[in-house]
Amino acid sequence: QPHRGPRNSYVYANSAKMASEPRRELVGYGQRPPKVVWPKGAHVALNFVINYEEGGENCILNGDKGSEALLSEIVGAQSYAGQRHMNMESLYEYGARTGFWRLHRMFTERKVPATVFAVGLALEKNPEAARAMKDAGWEIASHGYRWIDYQNVDEATEREHIRKTVEIHRKLFGERPLGIYQGKPNKNTRRLVVEEGGFLYDADSYADDLPYWNYEYGRPHLVVPYTLDCNDMRFAQALEGERFFQYLKDALTVLLEEGAKGSCKMMSVGLHLRIVARPARALALARFLDYAKTCPRVWICRRIDIARHWQKHHPPAKEAAPKL
Repeated sequence: QPHRGPRNSYVYANSAKMASEPRRELVGYGQRPPKVVWPKGAHVALNFVINYEEGGENCILNGDKGSEALLSEIVGAQSYAGQRHMNMESLYEYGARTGFWRLHRMFTERKVPATVFAVGLALEKNPEAARAMKDAGWEIASHGYRWIDYQNVDEATEREHIRKTVEIHRKLFGERPLGIYQGKPNKNTRRLVVEEGGFLYDADSYADDLPYWNYEYGRPHLVVPYTLDCNDMRFAQALEGERFFQYLKDALTVLLEEGAKGSCKMMSVGLHLRIVARPARALALARFLDYAKTCPRVWICRRIDIARHWQKHHPPAKEAAPKL
């Protein structure tokens, strides 16, 4: 059935400025989620996301003000203003040089499909990896032009970055990306994505276990929520992979139980080449891949497959919800 948008939205209306802000939606599907029938009668649509960021992070060689500080093996890392951080750079280089190929082998040998959230600048710096993604049949979605925080990036620059990363995809793959996950967005990001006009979905949300339609920007726009809990970033400095495996298994177990009761959901798993592709953590991921493949009611798919399924079986309302 068509999803007719939020039943209730809290809108900041105390001033013209606040009224123009993106709305918060705190009700969602509530007690009446859509009846979801995934392909082959699956109870869970499971999507593995490989984040390809290495080479697009903060670095003064990229014209940035300082070095990268996030998501590495270094405890308490801080950005070095105006300087290079050689340890941080080499940790990121591991992801592109070694980690990518370990995960590539792991997924292709098991014939497990995946989605890549690919940073445009990072793709440009490693065309061999880009070719391998395409040859594997993976979905290659946009992860922005840079792996930076867009919170305070001006609108014109962010719009140009979106344009540039689409152009990079066309150059490397002969086609544009249909999905986008900016990762560290701001209040303008979704509007700019919709205005660009070529994206089928964005993943800059963690608000649901199912896709949903957004009606704020002149036409229905599909959101396929991502995850920060089933994500190796939470285990970046853990020495063992057992907790990661168990967490993923527990999440899948709960969702399968809910699906068996008629409430089917989706599950995303977020992976980073410099984190989960380290040997010990890679073993935990391999265990989960093998476990998931034994579950008969799990549809392991690309994110674009979920988006197309939703677009076909749960289309937006013919009339866009009115702006409040």
